[in-house]
Amino acid sequence: MARIFKGMAESTAMLLVWVGLLVLFGLFSENFLSVATFRTLANSIPTLTVVSSGMTLVLLIGGIDLSVGSVLGLCGSLLGLAMVNWHWPFAAAALLCTGAGLFAGWMNGVISVQFGIPSFIVTLGMLEIARGLAYLTTHSQTQYIGGAVESLAANWRLGISPAFVLAVLVVIVAQVILSKTLFGRLLVAIGTNMQAVRLAGINPRRAQVVAFCIVGFLTGLGALFYTSRLGSADPNAGAGLELSAIAAVVIGGTSLLGGRGSVINSFFGVLIIVTLQAGLAQIGASEPVKRVVTGGVIIAAVMLDAWRHHLTRAKLGRFGRLFARS
Repeated sequence: MARIFKGMAESTAMLLVWVGLLVLFGLFSENFLSVATFRTLANSIPTLTVVSSGMTLVLLIGGIDLSVGSVLGLCGSLLGLAMVNWHWPFAAAALLCTGAGLFAGWMNGVISVQFGIPSFIVTLGMLEIARGLAYLTTHSQTQYIGGAVESLAANWRLGISPAFVLAVLVVIVAQVILSKTLFGRLLVAIGTNMQAVRLAGINPRRAQVVAFCIVGFLTGLGALFYTSRLGSADPNAGAGLELSAIAAVVIGGTSLLGGRGSVINSFFGVLIIVTLQAGLAQIGASEPVKRVVTGGVIIAAVMLDAWRHHLTRAKLGRFGRLFARS
């Protein structure tokens, strides 16, 4: 029960931060607090939302995936190749797109877990491989696909795109898996103390690989959303996406050391990043200024995470000394 109340308090705090940003930029820009702005924000976040949801699970086990941006570019390129050159129907091309992301995630997980190589190094290599394959697939040219994929990004009910609705559903399902299933609890346990998991007779490798597979699959789904918004497959798509996803997840309170995280809070982290960038753009901030401010927010979130970790260790240390005295 205490954990539930703590999670609600963290989510409420994230919500208040986001509302505070809306009010702040609303004071400086008379056009910011409008229906059009909220529609734009909602329809611009599906890709980052689904990728951040998967990244939360990977960071939760103490891993990281730096390849999501390049994998997204490769998945989108394969989608364009299948639909434009091979004349596949959208459904079959979408399966290829998400399947490629799933395969990339599986490769990252297997190599990292089975061979004991830090995921930082493995996914850095996958970053280069996937981007190179994206260029080879498209001959370094953007492929126009057209209306066959644009329906995902088209305005639907209340001006909201189907991609946004699907992204919210992904967040809900991922949070339920994380908080209500044995698999989710196992991910938390792995990130908290993997040795304890092994001593309990549980092999953590399969769950670790599955976490990487999930982020790969969701990256492929994000490629669908990204391509549908552009109406074309761009081999340069997703450049820097890994940094934005990690930033959103860290701002949402997920620990870089593993063992603590929430997909819902990562979603609020996405909202905070996108709102911050949109608000700075509306008040006339230059691109360098936006990057400086966003970077400052990320560093502050990491410092807060380190401070929380220090407090937790201090509390555990005091508890251990009291237990020893008794």
